[in-house]
Amino acid sequence: MLASDAHFLSAGDTLLTSLVIATRESRLALWQARHVQSLLEARGHGVSLLGMTTRGDQILDRSLSKVGGKGLFVKELELALEEGRADLAVHSLKDVPMELPEGFALACVLEREDPRDALVSPRYERLADLPQGAVVGTSSLRRMVLLRAMRPDLRIEPLRGNLDTRLRKLDEGQYDAIVLAAAGLKRLGLEGRIRTIFEPDEMLPAAGQGALGIEVRASRQDLIDLLAPLASRQDQLATAAERAVSRAMGGSCSVPLAAHARWQGAELRIDAAWGDADGHAPLVRALVQGQAATTAQAEALGQQAAQALRQGGARVGS
Repeated sequence: MLASDAHFLSAGDTLLTSLVIATRESRLALWQARHVQSLLEARGHGVSLLGMTTRGDQILDRSLSKVGGKGLFVKELELALEEGRADLAVHSLKDVPMELPEGFALACVLEREDPRDALVSPRYERLADLPQGAVVGTSSLRRMVLLRAMRPDLRIEPLRGNLDTRLRKLDEGQYDAIVLAAAGLKRLGLEGRIRTIFEPDEMLPAAGQGALGIEVRASRQDLIDLLAPLASRQDQLATAAERAVSRAMGGSCSVPLAAHARWQGAELRIDAAWGDADGHAPLVRALVQGQAATTAQAEALGQQAAQALRQGGARVGS
């Protein structure tokens, strides 16, 4: 559920002095929660953090697609909301399931950081510089199929853990290069680790990548109104379109799917791609463009992109 378009228009003047933000305890998650905390405190609200360890943080020896998907990163935070221990939860939007549980709402999407993927390597500047058979780390099926489309000779190996853990594994020599979201590296001041940022035409980002979403109980209209001034209207519409592509394709971490929306004047352009995790089918790409003045229009564009993928041979996940 996405907060109504009307919530962009105004917000009440009521100040809440004891807001609690539920957050994962990784360095990046804490940066994101503190960022939202500072925005709210600047508006006069009192805010504290409730740090939590999620199942997604605990299970590091198996891919997310095999142990329950990205929802493992948000379930404990949603429980804190449900039990009243927290008022809101801050998520990397790409980690938020396409269908929220009943009773929860995505109150707003903040201004987006760089949505692109980045190549990180101690030795190689570009993907093209990697020698044949080089080991590249990622546990994203999306990145896996897109890397294979560009460099089928590479060895793609699983890479789990938070951002610091992934960088440590690279520095220990377990990989020749790894692929990470540029947004996380930039937010933590680690731009210097980036060798190359992939343009979307090379490696299409995941739905919601680079964006922060704030989740609340759907019944908390006071919070939805309070958070409205933090939202980026254009980024909220763009990510709504991306998530609609993923939702229509059964999107989860077990579906190798990419969706990226960008504004071209008054119109929203959505690029989408689907790949076969087993490599038995060619990469399918789609492009749609149109008006997206409301969430409904943005989501309709996303559904058109998903339909174009299916017509091109993409299979809907479960």
